[in-house]
Amino acid sequence: MPLPSPTSVAVEASVVIALLSDAPQADAAERALREALGRGQVVICDVAVAEVCSSLQNGDQALQALEEMGIRYSAIEPKSALRAGEMQRRHRGRAAGPRRPASDFLVGAHALLQCDALIAHDIVFFRDYFKGLKVIVPKAA
Repeated sequence: MPLPSPTSVAVEASVVIALLSDAPQADAAERALREALGRGQVVICDVAVAEVCSSLQNGDQALQALEEMGIRYSAIEPKSALRAGEMQRRHRGRAAGPRRPASDFLVGAHALLQCDALIAHDIVFFRDYFKGLKVIVPKAA
């Protein structure tokens, strides 16, 4: 019987920021991260690294902190950038309320096209714009 292929799970910046800043949802974020690391590798894309860096007091140490948590860097490929642009254009055409930043679409497209799943808090957005993307929502015990 063949072994299952290793998985690659992306993580969005808000989950990492919650973990690093000891926010109320830090325990749930840590649990989701540990479970994903137990099944394969966890990656973060360049735009999410920038968001983590900009949100923390010691942002210059973000890559080191990510590495210590076992999260690897994964650059956004051109096909993912193109999909993100397509989805953001779709969003602008149908959204009546506040517009989502390009970074949200880049994270979603990266996870959909380059990974097997995404650890994120906003399941509604990612499932709406990235059909077929498995979204893992950190949950309290």
